[in-house]
Parts: sequence; C-alpha cells; structure tokens
Amino acid sequence: MSTISKNKIQESKPERLSDEALLELVQQRTFRYFWDFAEPNSGMARERNRDTFQNVVTTGGSGFGVMAIIVAAERKWITRVEAAARIKQILSFLSGADQYHGAFAHWIDGNTGKTVPFSKKDNGADLVETSFLFQGLLAVRQYFSKRNEEEKWIREEITRLWEQVNWDWFTRGENVLYWHWSPDHQWKMNLKIEGYNEALITYILAAASPQHAISKNVYDEGWARNGDMKNGKVFYHMKLPLGPDFGGPLFFAHFGFAGLDPRGLKDRFADYGKQNLAHVKINYRYCIDNPSGFKGYGKESWGLSACDYKKRYYEQSPLKENGTICCSAALASMPYTPKESMAALRYFYEGLGDKIFGEYGFTDSFNQTHNWYADSYLAINQGITVLMIENYRTGLLWNLFMKDPDIKNGLLKLGFESPWLIK
Repeated sequence: MSTISKNKIQESKPERLSDEALLELVQQRTFRYFWDFAEPNSGMARERNRDTFQNVVTTGGSGFGVMAIIVAAERKWITRVEAAARIKQILSFLSGADQYHGAFAHWIDGNTGKTVPFSKKDNGADLVETSFLFQGLLAVRQYFSKRNEEEKWIREEITRLWEQVNWDWFTRGENVLYWHWSPDHQWKMNLKIEGYNEALITYILAAASPQHAISKNVYDEGWARNGDMKNGKVFYHMKLPLGPDFGGPLFFAHFGFAGLDPRGLKDRFADYGKQNLAHVKINYRYCIDNPSGFKGYGKESWGLSACDYKKRYYEQSPLKENGTICCSAALASMPYTPKESMAALRYFYEGLGDKIFGEYGFTDSFNQTHNWYADSYLAINQGITVLMIENYRTGLLWNLFMKDPDIKNGLLKLGFESPWLIK
C-alpha cells in the first residue's frame, strides 16, 4: 500500500501559518487516515484507531473516505492513477461483501467481507450508512469520467452496485423507510427513518434510484411526517426551521451534506441552506453562552456533535452535553460559519495542538472540564472534516454530486428547488 510521503506534509508546527496553508495542512494530514491507515485488504476506512477495531471497516466512513480520495487527487497529494487504483480495490471488496437487498451493514470485516454486528439485533442492512456510502460513490462516478479502461470500469461497477440497492423494499409497503433489517431478526429493530436528523440524503437517494425508487408520498409522510418535522422556534435570535430544539448535534448539518449542496436547496418544508446556517449558529452561540459552566467553551472553542468521551461514544448537543467539544463539529461547519470555524481551527491547532493534533489530523474530541484529550480518531468525523473544508474552499464534492443525473431526477421527483436543477 502506498503512503503519502512525509516530506510532502509539514511535520513540525511553524510559528504561524496563513489560513490557506493551515487548511491545506489539516486536510492533508486528516486524509492520511483514509490512505495510510486504510484497512489493507479492502482499502476501506477502519472504524477507528483501536486494536479491537483493527479489521472492522465502516460503510458510511468509507463513503466519506472515497470522497476524500477525490480531494487528494485534485490537490495532487496522490496521483489520479493511485486514486483510481484504491477506488478499484474498494469496489472489488464491496462487490464480494455481504449485502441485504443491495444494502450494506454498518460494519464489515475487512478481511472476509462478512458483517460485523453493530449491536445484537443490528447484524444486517443499515440503510443510512448505505446512503452515506453511495453519496460518496456517486461523486466518484462523476469524477472518474475519462474513457480509459480503469475509469470506465469504476463507473460501471458503481452503477451496478447503485442499481442493486432496493430502497423501496425498505418501506415494508408503508410510506416510510426503515433503518435496519437483519437476516436473523428481520424488522425487530423497527426504527423508522423520520426527520429531522442526518438522513435527508437517504430519502433523496431512495427517490433517485433508477431501479428501486420510492414515491414522493414516502418522503412527505415518512421523512417529513406531513410537516411535523418543522420547528419554527427562535433560539439566540435565530429561527430554526426544522428538527429538535437548539438543532441537535451538528452532524445533522454535515453528514448528509458532504455531496448534497444546501445552498439554495428548498422544498415545501424548508430552505436547507438557512436550516444548516441557523443550526450551526445556534450551536456556536450556545457554547459561548455556556449555561452549564463547562471549562473551555467560547468563541474559539465550540462545537457539540457525536464524538468520543473517554471510552464511550456520546451524542453531544445543547440538550445533552458533558463538556466535550467535538473537533469536527466546528471544522466541518466551515462552509456555514467560515470566520467562527477558522477561529476554532486556529485555537485547536495553535492552542491545543500539542494535545490533539497528531498523525491523522485532530483527534476526535476533548473535555477541558475534566482535563481529558482524546487519542482516538473516528472515520466518519475525520472524513467529514476533509470534505466540508473542501466544499468551503472549492465546492468540489458539491459540484460533482449535484451534477449526477440520477440525483437531479430524485430531487425533482421530491419537489426540490436548487440552482443545480436549472443548469
């Protein structure tokens, strides 16, 4: 497996970097997680840097990982040929991995392709993780557009896998999608995918499917709950269109929008650019307000999302927090709040870098109230950091994903407006 030459990356911490140089450094160092630390047999993203997860690869994190590979190729950290070879390795692995009506499990054994249970009853299909994977693969399909045999094979293999996912089957004949299905426990988890959370992308992909699409009624009645996902309250002088009070964890504004461009994206329920901006600003202002009095919160240290705290993974939000700042929460908000996110980036790097900046970028999180700093990296948070910074800098992933003809058809079918639909 080729690795990024370390002489290409600034190893020592200079006195002061420009904003562009700092963004480049953080993206490139974080990309190493998906290149140097990839699971060697599959090329997929390991779930996290723990010995117990050595061979466990993550479906959603790998969706972000293949997008990070595109970023790396565009920024010349790796060659296009190297990028294509890694994508071919990943696609070959996925073709032989366990699938359930075309969908993949949350975790997969990188050696065997067999499902690794995420929990006792979650040992089959995970439709939301599958959607994060295909958000990435469809962007890859757009990127590798040359006529040579390697890139043609990549496009055709992604199309084959994409057309196999039976999204409509996951409705169980109802007007809603279900998150999980298990060959042993069938539908016993019984978790409907209802808004508002990170899964808007799941419904858009399900509507965009060329072979197994859902109807608009499934979106309106299942996801939007006929408008019941609306909020409309005001927090810190910001009206929040959708979702729980204070917006919930920040990954709602990130994971499904790595490819899906929220700028000017509207349906009858919300303007998603305004939704995400309000969500991030409310989270930012809550951290400044700091009603629980946690140490370290402020204008340069903010961002509540799902992340590690000690040996557990927690969902942090204004309604449920323990003082833990998630590094990717502020950094992946760069397209929405560039000034505030850059201030956080500088503090994380210049103020805390000796504690949290390492081989694969920033570690997952820190809690200054308890003087605790993570040594862990989590694929999905590392990935979204690379991607959303890139969308802020160039719009690369948004430009690729939104040009996909299937995605345009799905958005139109669901009644969306977007500048991409009139180009």
